Amino acid sequence: MGGGLLGLVLPDAASAQDDPPMRVHTRDDWKAVPPRRRATLLKKPPDRIVVHHTATANSEDSSLEHAYELSREIQRFHMRKRGWDDTGQQLTISRGGHVMEGRNRSLEAIRAGGHAIGAQARYHNDHTLGIENEGNYGKASVPGKLWEALVETCCWLCAEYRLDPFDAIVGHRDLVTTDCPGDVLYARLPELRAEVAKSLALD
Repeated sequence: MGGGLLGLVLPDAASAQDDPPMRVHTRDDWKAVPPRRRATLLKKPPDRIVVHHTATANSEDSSLEHAYELSREIQRFHMRKRGWDDTGQQLTISRGGHVMEGRNRSLEAIRAGGHAIGAQARYHNDHTLGIENEGNYGKASVPGKLWEALVETCCWLCAEYRLDPFDAIVGHRDLVTTDCPGDVLYARLPELRAEVAKSLALD
C-alpha cells in the first residue's frame, strides 16, 4: 500500500472537533441498551479503519427505522450471543445509507481525536476502528446509498485522524482469518481508498 499523504489537504487540529459532514445517528436515537461496561477511551487515534459486513440478509428496506432495528439486533447479538460488553464496532451503515454510532463513547472519542476500544478485530481492537456494513457481500453488489455513505464516513474519519486512506482502510480479512467483508466488498476496497483520497485532495 502507500499512497502517502502527498497531495492530500487534511484539516488542521483546530477543525478536528467539527461534526461529521453526514448525520451519525447516536445510540440514544436507536435506543441502545446500556453497556455492561463503558468503553475504554484512548487518547491516541486508531491507525486503521476496518471494513466489515454484517453477513445478514440483503434487505430491501432502506428506512431509518430499519436501520435503527439493525443496530438493536447487532447489539443484542453481540451482548447475548458473543458475551461482549456492548456492540463490537464503532459505526454501522445500513443498506439505505444511514450511519449509526455503535460501541458506546465512539462519537465522543472521534470528536476528541481519540479511540473508544471496541470488539471488532481480534488482537487489533486497541488500534482499529470498525465500520459494520449491513448485508452479505460474498456475491451481492453493494447498494449505491451504502457505498456513498461508506465513502463519506471514511473521508470524515481520515480527515479527523489525519490518516492516509491508502494505508488506513483495510478489510476485516486483512487482520484475521475470515470471509468478512465478503469478496465483492473486499474487491472494491482499492476503489474506496481512491475515492476517499480524491475527496481529501480538495483545495
